[in-house]
Amino acid sequence: MAFESRGGGYNAAVDLLGRNLPARADKVAFIDAQGRHTFQDVAEKSGRTGAALLGLGLSPGDRVALLLQDGIDFIACFLGAIRVGLVPVPLNTLAPAQDYAFLLTDSGARAVVVSEPLASTLDAGIALSSWKGSRVVAAGPGGGLAKLLANAPVDVEPVPSSADDIAFWLYSSGSTGLPKGAPHRHGSLAATAELFSRQIFGLRPDDVVFSAAKLFFAYGLGNSLTFPLYAGATCVLFPDRVTPDAVVEQLAAHGVTVFCGVPTLYAALVASRRAASLSASSMRLCMSAGEALPAGIARAWTAATGVEIIDGIGSTEMLHIFVSNRPGQVRYGTTGLPVPGYEVRLLAEDGSDVAAGGLGELHVRGPSMTAGYWNRPEKTSATFVDGWMRTGDKFEMDAEGFLIHRGRADDMLKVSGIWVSPVEVEAELLTHDAVAEAAVIGVEDAEGLTKTKAFVVLKPGVTGTSELADNLKDFIKSRLAPHKYPRSIVFVDTLPKTTTGKIRRHVLRDQEIGSSAPAGPIV
Repeated sequence: MAFESRGGGYNAAVDLLGRNLPARADKVAFIDAQGRHTFQDVAEKSGRTGAALLGLGLSPGDRVALLLQDGIDFIACFLGAIRVGLVPVPLNTLAPAQDYAFLLTDSGARAVVVSEPLASTLDAGIALSSWKGSRVVAAGPGGGLAKLLANAPVDVEPVPSSADDIAFWLYSSGSTGLPKGAPHRHGSLAATAELFSRQIFGLRPDDVVFSAAKLFFAYGLGNSLTFPLYAGATCVLFPDRVTPDAVVEQLAAHGVTVFCGVPTLYAALVASRRAASLSASSMRLCMSAGEALPAGIARAWTAATGVEIIDGIGSTEMLHIFVSNRPGQVRYGTTGLPVPGYEVRLLAEDGSDVAAGGLGELHVRGPSMTAGYWNRPEKTSATFVDGWMRTGDKFEMDAEGFLIHRGRADDMLKVSGIWVSPVEVEAELLTHDAVAEAAVIGVEDAEGLTKTKAFVVLKPGVTGTSELADNLKDFIKSRLAPHKYPRSIVFVDTLPKTTTGKIRRHVLRDQEIGSSAPAGPIV
């Protein structure tokens, strides 16, 4: 699918803002800690910001790292850079200093714009590297970006580009190794907005959106920038970590109609009973991605709020969701059906297609797929094969084509000679009244045989005892095949997670190998 202007050129920033001007010039586009910003405000600030970045001595094609909290500065820098042909590279605002040393060097960014609260961590990272680019503080003492904007023109001309030109990069979370840079094309932003946000999710101009996922994530970038701009909706940007209390406060304060969360946050809202307080809110629709949404959590959310959750799967490489449930047709416990414009297939280990009911690795292709990993030829050739992307996720497909997530390929366990999906066991544990969170891994016994082991976070007020552990084992035995129940259970206070909320099972496995299991009774 092509997204080009009549002259054959296409600039994503020009398109996304141009859809709203002049008709919605005075409509509020974004609400953040600095205030309310109209579509005209965003157009003017992003244009001025693009000119200011060029004023640093940068040229079209140069990368600009953005270490920015969610707010209008991120929006202006991202769109402004794309407008003038620079390539913005959002960085994880929750990363440690050593990660910034790697990311700045790996991306080859010639400049970085940083939120003032993150500047000291960035500086520590720069000190660990040989990076020599320009550093601009977005706000605070010195006001580096403000000074640049003061003398920058508003009406900077967009650089000629096409839908297939590289517009921006995103980095993978690095949950399986060093983060990998994924360059994305101009046309990919509009492709995700048209195919998922408009055709599936149904975002409207009268919607007010709030996303738990931050703008530097692929999921958050779509939720909080691409989709609202494409639809002409309003988006609430929140700079701090999103807690259950923050969700309730933001939804109430701004009349949010669309909430985009992740499974762990929905689980926390249900467990803390904050979900029930949203039953009378303005919210009409919810989205979930990042990892599979357990059916029990989804049903509990809908029972408490009266609002369904549209669960789907996406990735940094594909930019946003490519398999999803549909509003009004949600089938909890499944990830849904392919989004229009995307093709998926399940392949067995020998490369053959898997029939309905079988287990296979999900492959996908579509118009928003990355051009490949930056400076990672081996990873690129292993992941992108014959026009398809290997997701590394195991799925089953039912007779009607609905996909059921069974975990990462490298998380699958073979117990008693039979494959076990840790996600399946975790999902069943989460339906127990005492369980708030769960993670399942495989451990070897004295004979070298793999057995399942569960790490369980209990709901407030519940105490982990040997009797409860036995009850949980019997509970799983009654609901799944006997070989799938966890042979041992560890009650823990928290589970290790990525910044996107995904459980880091490899950390639990590494701790087991190192004989330093998380604190808590093993029963």
